[in-house]
Amino acid sequence: MSTAARVAVHLARPHRPVLVAGTLGELCGPTAGLVELPLRLWWGPQRAFDLAEPTMLTWMYENVLREAIRVEELRTYLHGPTLIQVWPELNLPRGVRAAWEARHAYLRYAARLVDAH
Repeated sequence: MSTAARVAVHLARPHRPVLVAGTLGELCGPTAGLVELPLRLWWGPQRAFDLAEPTMLTWMYENVLREAIRVEELRTYLHGPTLIQVWPELNLPRGVRAAWEARHAYLRYAARLVDAH
């Protein structure tokens, strides 16, 4: 049984519920190197993201968080500790941010720590 939750109250965009991982620990994606997203998650001409580049890392996370429709996509491309680290910097639709913070209070806490400094 999947530990992911679809939060129907929050939408990634019209008619698309946000998919949220059940735990941050299940997010075991890469932390280094080049990652090529499938066309379904990123349809731009350059689909490879260099995780050593902070801008590319956040850009990839934003796309996966917005576009994922299967928990396996979250598990494959996101890494829990990295997500916590970059969370305050991510430019996400309000519904995506609200759904993830509702399920994972630690993300809300991480964002507040940055705001306090």
